[in-house]
Amino acid sequence: MPNLARQQIPSAPASDRERLKAIVAARSFRFGQLFRLVSGVESNVYFNMKPTMFDPEGAALMARLVVERLAQADVDAVGGLEMGAVPIVATATTQSFLSGRPIQGFFVRKKAKEHGARLRIEGLAADESLNAKRVAIIDDVCTTGASAIQAIDEVREAGGRIVLVLAIVDREEGAEENFRRHGLAFDALFRAHEFIPESFERLPPARR
Repeated sequence: MPNLARQQIPSAPASDRERLKAIVAARSFRFGQLFRLVSGVESNVYFNMKPTMFDPEGAALMARLVVERLAQADVDAVGGLEMGAVPIVATATTQSFLSGRPIQGFFVRKKAKEHGARLRIEGLAADESLNAKRVAIIDDVCTTGASAIQAIDEVREAGGRIVLVLAIVDREEGAEENFRRHGLAFDALFRAHEFIPESFERLPPARR
């Protein structure tokens, strides 16, 4: 089936969110063929957020919308699992400073390096910690939430209090329910159905 998702980005949407949605649709969304996801399952709906996260306008809009949502949650720090969260955290912390309400950033390694300080949580100075801090965990795309849970476990072990899990895109395949079972508040800038044409039949992820 041909890829029908590539489209022109509208020149003047009514809001930052609509503009970012148009950029995501043009640069990061594909559908119509089978794609293998990080989890190993196959789906005919695919989001690769890197082309948006590294697009100058896309990065700026994403940072602005993320910081607006983090401000509502009144967080002290924001981070997530490498690598998907790293570009978002970097731009969001910059935007938070420019907005007059700095938010500390960090990221969680999947595995500690075997040299240096051998840290799992990176980005904090030697005299800083997440202990007793209000923390938001961020991810580019959430499917079941497994990647975010890895970061959450590490932050909790460090004493941080998770007040929000935020995704750029929720694939709507179980993440929200999974986070609810863990007692976690979850939100997303976008939901997958916003990008899928009504006439398109979305296949449930096929297991390997």
